[in-house]
Amino acid sequence: METVERLIRSTQQLLWERGYVGTSPKAIQAAADAGQGSMYHHFTGKAELARTAIERSATELTAAAEQQLSGPGTALERITRYLERDREVLKGCRIGRLTADPDVIADPALRAPVEATFRRIRERLAEILAEGKQAGEFPPGLDPVATAATVAAVLQGGYVLARAAADDAPFEQAVQGMVGLLRGLRG
Repeated sequence: METVERLIRSTQQLLWERGYVGTSPKAIQAAADAGQGSMYHHFTGKAELARTAIERSATELTAAAEQQLSGPGTALERITRYLERDREVLKGCRIGRLTADPDVIADPALRAPVEATFRRIRERLAEILAEGKQAGEFPPGLDPVATAATVAAVLQGGYVLARAAADDAPFEQAVQGMVGLLRGLRG
């Protein structure tokens, strides 16, 4: 693996585990087995490398979501696949955890890919919910945009509950609760 790729991957992992403040250039270099010169040859500094890593994590998260959401099946089946896919629950969401990092939120360049990722996922969920509504799978009064926001909030809240309990169970309960609510809406 090339040095630049190791730097990006290491930064992704460290941001997920430690956040922006806890991810020092020295920690990145050690994790990537790269020297300071290599890091600054490819990136102007920690902020640029962090943005690149966040953008990569965002792309990967969006692609993983799209894999379940674009597959075959009804709207409910596709959303259920998305909700129930394998996740490292106790580590939290790679992107969602960044919202609790004040340095990421305060920096528009670092916050932008975080916000864009959640917006894209909500939009995609809303599209699928609208398809289900159009097909008669969901009631005419369903608001796809509000329901998509609820689905996203349940996932992110499930991560928080699971991390607080040091147990996957609250996440699984939240997911199954959301699936149950969506099933209850079916016509």
